[in-house]
Amino acid sequence: MVTNTTDIAKLADIIRRPIVTEKATLMLENNQYVFEVTAKARKPEIKAAIEGLFEVKVTGISTMNQPRKRRRIGRSEGYRSTYKRAVVTLAQGDSIPLFPDL
Repeated sequence: MVTNTTDIAKLADIIRRPIVTEKATLMLENNQYVFEVTAKARKPEIKAAIEGLFEVKVTGISTMNQPRKRRRIGRSEGYRSTYKRAVVTLAQGDSIPLFPDL
């Protein structure tokens, strides 16, 4: 676990947002969570960030760089920006509240 507050602040910048799609929601049954992370983040940094922010035990991480995709709006054409996705597997009994009770 990370104890220094400046380290936690730096690690918090690694995790951008949780990805909530139909496939990611189905993966919650296997105790797997999907996050968008910074492009230069490495697996040990992602693991430290998740464990430090959510106080859970991470057992596995898979990362993938999503390719850029061509998009058109009318006559103009461009590309959607790329991003890095991390699938985090947690230890049995741990969970991350993506939708806290309001």
